[in-house]
Amino acid sequence: MYVDSHCHLNFPELRAEFSGVLARMHAAGVSHALSVCTKLEEFDDIHSMVLGTEHVFASVGVHPSETGCREVDCDTLGALSQRARVVAIGETGLDYYWHKEAPDWQRERFCQHIQAARETAKPLIIHTRDAAADTLRLMRQERAREAGGVMHCFTDTLETAQAAMEMGFHISFSGIVTFKRAQALREVAAAVPMELLLIETDSPYLAPVPHRGKTNEPSFVPHVAAEIARIKGMPVEDVARITSENFFRLFRIPHP
Repeated sequence: MYVDSHCHLNFPELRAEFSGVLARMHAAGVSHALSVCTKLEEFDDIHSMVLGTEHVFASVGVHPSETGCREVDCDTLGALSQRARVVAIGETGLDYYWHKEAPDWQRERFCQHIQAARETAKPLIIHTRDAAADTLRLMRQERAREAGGVMHCFTDTLETAQAAMEMGFHISFSGIVTFKRAQALREVAAAVPMELLLIETDSPYLAPVPHRGKTNEPSFVPHVAAEIARIKGMPVEDVARITSENFFRLFRIPHP
């Protein structure tokens, strides 16, 4: 049994054939998935999707690179996070790749998410790109440790991973870990203890080898598990079991 800890099932590439995506997911042995919110305007659609299935959960948040969308505040995030099957706050964080001037509004948005997670006892889903120092600084400053969570689609250094893990955060690897030029990331994966490791697709993007270049979907997450198993020198069945247990524990979901 595998779990896809981070996907975007409401994105057009997957939303149009949601039932087929679910069927292929279960055929591949992927029992559960977390469909992650990137802006408040899409939350109601995500929530309606997950209410229609026992196997998909939702988060609520605004992605750090989203502009021209409804802005968040702690109270709104807190209220929406209390709806059924909403298990996390995010995707949040900092992205200086798309916003190289490091705008103050992005940092303020991140702080609002951390505060909401602390107040609701919901874990954070954190995205960081070209912004590790500020991401870690704000996590410490805003006491993100009290909420816990995951550094999703991790592509940063081992030092960044270790700093996040010291704050109780999990590290999640996507299909990028299977890419030919991702040796440095594989070395990070080798060092992350299994009890703090998650796997994800981040679909519909970043399809793993051997599906690279195709639309990604939750049914492909076993390929990520297989690469982690190869890196760790352990059976893929153990990777599937441990990462699934980590998922249910982190997001406080009763183990099926």
